[in-house]
Amino acid sequence: MVALVSTVAYLGLDARAVEVQCQVAPGMPGFALVGLPDKAVGESRQRVSAALTAMGLALPPKRITINLSPADLPKEGSHYDLPIALALLTAMGILDAEQMAEVVAVGELALDGRIIPSPGVLLAALHASGADKALICPAAQGAEASWASGVSVTAAPDLVSLLNHLKGVQALPRPAPGTVEASAPGPDLRQVKGQETARRALEIAAAGGHNLLMCGPPGAGKSLLAACLPGILPELSPAEALEVSMVASVAGTLEDGRISRARPFRAPHHSASIAALTGGGLKVRPGEVSLAHLGVLFLDELPEFQRTVLDSLRQPLETGSITVARANAHVTFPARVQLIAAMNPCRCGHLGDAALACSRAPKCAADYQSKVSGPLLDRIDLHVEVDPVRAIDLALPSTSEDSASVAARVRRARAVQSRRLEGTRARSNAELDGDLLDTHAAPDEAGRQLLLQAAEAMRLTARGYTRILRVARTLADLAGAPTIGRAHIAEALSYRRQPPRA
Repeated sequence: MVALVSTVAYLGLDARAVEVQCQVAPGMPGFALVGLPDKAVGESRQRVSAALTAMGLALPPKRITINLSPADLPKEGSHYDLPIALALLTAMGILDAEQMAEVVAVGELALDGRIIPSPGVLLAALHASGADKALICPAAQGAEASWASGVSVTAAPDLVSLLNHLKGVQALPRPAPGTVEASAPGPDLRQVKGQETARRALEIAAAGGHNLLMCGPPGAGKSLLAACLPGILPELSPAEALEVSMVASVAGTLEDGRISRARPFRAPHHSASIAALTGGGLKVRPGEVSLAHLGVLFLDELPEFQRTVLDSLRQPLETGSITVARANAHVTFPARVQLIAAMNPCRCGHLGDAALACSRAPKCAADYQSKVSGPLLDRIDLHVEVDPVRAIDLALPSTSEDSASVAARVRRARAVQSRRLEGTRARSNAELDGDLLDTHAAPDEAGRQLLLQAAEAMRLTARGYTRILRVARTLADLAGAPTIGRAHIAEALSYRRQPPRA
């Protein structure tokens, strides 16, 4: 007899169906596991055997063969423990074969029979819903799995409780979906003293989803400005929140099934590797650029990152996704992020201040800024210089607008964009391209003439030309203007200047 139980293999945000086949046949006692398992899957034999022993069950003295089909698909992760145990119990005649053929199971087993969490349960639940099957998962992840609509979820704390539930001896409670968290409070823009130009650029970036680079001396408020950005961004829609939670589920960072409406904010250290930033590793996991999907990726001290690490962002910034290539598989993760970067003008940070600048100025500025490649800078829509703040300005009471006032204008601009882009794949002005750009970001005649003259004088690339139009469309939305005018083009061009290079 061959017993069958379904589970999944994770390839990015794609859950592939995997059939766990178990055969218990006469012959020399043994426990073979085949089907391209990795080390964690191969070790499930010991965990499953120990869990059954803890229940008072012994493996039959026969040849046990477990096959994970399709056999040419790599299997990674500890979530195969539970389906292997259920397939073995079915082959031993303890569970009903027809009943187990209608479930998808995921979960890791402890040696004492407890079912403990494993990454990706939300994806497994969505897969089970699409396959019209029930889901069996760890009790700690029942709230997470319940976010998938149309699926019956059984969340069991241990194998004994699960067997009693499946045999009708006891009924496990049906888990409820986890809580929806509102945006967590962060720094308020009222804390920023001065920096009107940088504040304006931050509002434009939030309103259109544009990338922003701030260049200025240490202590000018660049990091504080970046930390204020989540407070003026609109909350995620329910569909977007589910999309972000799927990435967190695969990464194993979705705690207690709580789905947040706040946009992600990731700020990796400048020592991060390519795998940490873009994804990969021995077991392919999403990197920082994917964990920041539909949110903010903040890179402080931009030139301190390795150049190869920064250049690895060029493709995801353009396409909104990242593909990790392996010899046996290509894994794709979403990476639609808003890049906010900050940098000093030179290594000492005081270029232009004769009293504080180092002896190598201005050559140190050219060497320092050359670590950031031109193609990466070309993908950043807004470049703004952040001037130093004087002590007397810090002592004065703040007269700036708070985050709530700015957020209201941002929401109005985003609402205009949502209505305009309804039925398309674009979510904001930063994603306008092709026909959408021609239709919605065409300037009037005066604006077109100014843009053509500036493009020639500034030697704008095709990408730079496109990004000027995107920013100008956002400026028009903030002003409530239906058409892009000369003033909008002029302001957009003012933010295209790159940090000074000696």
